[in-house]
Order: sequence, then C-alpha cells, then structure tokens
Amino acid sequence: MIQFNYETDFVLDNEERASSWIEKIVTNEGSTLGELNYIFCDDEYLHKINVEFLQHDTYTDIISFDYTLGKTISGDIYISVERVKENAEKFSVTFDNELHRVMIHGVLHYLGIKDKTEEEKKEMRNKENECLLQLNN
Repeated sequence: MIQFNYETDFVLDNEERASSWIEKIVTNEGSTLGELNYIFCDDEYLHKINVEFLQHDTYTDIISFDYTLGKTISGDIYISVERVKENAEKFSVTFDNELHRVMIHGVLHYLGIKDKTEEEKKEMRNKENECLLQLNN
C-alpha cells in the first residue's frame, strides 16, 4: 500500500497513477510492495529531519527510511518540494520529471541499488531513466 502525506500545500496530481507505476516497478524487480509512505514537505521540514536523524546539517531533496524485510519493500520517503523545484530548474527538466525521478529514487534504494561511487551513481541514473520511461508509456 502506498500513502501520500502532505506537510506543505503541494498535492500530487494523480496519486493513483503514481501508485500503479511504483507498484509495477517493485513487482518488475521481483519484489512485493509492503507499505510505502511519501511525505511531501518543504526545505525546513526536511532539513530538521536531516539534522535530527542523520546528523547532516544540509538541505536535500529526499530522505528515505528503509523498512524493507526480505523482498517486501517498505519505507518512509520524505521529499522537499522546494528542493525538487529548484533542481528541476537547475537540470532544465520539468518539475514533474524531477519529482518522479526523486520518488522512484527512494524505491530503487530499497530494491538494493546504491549511489555512493561514480559507477553506482551511473547505474542509479540509468535505472531512474528506465523507470521514468515506464511511467510515460
């Protein structure tokens, strides 16, 4: 089950479409969907979580807490809508494209894809792009 929560005035356009897409990605990767919670917030909300739980005094677009057990994908994914908006402008992509990339990024981590090394970052980006194509088809 996927739930969308809002700690800001932003509301996702089509929750049902996003849920179906994410569940399809999880299933295609050989896993099952447990409970995913998306929490959309602003920079300050996410910064506070970053400092309190991760001891990182920086702004970020996403923080995810992974509760996956075996092949059952579960977790809380916090997304700063402000940061996504800024990154969309920075990378010259639409807000929706960047938002969906960030949304699936957290799930891909739960599926075991890392992004610490340059090689892993490249693999993550390729997988994000592959997932975005599935959303648009």
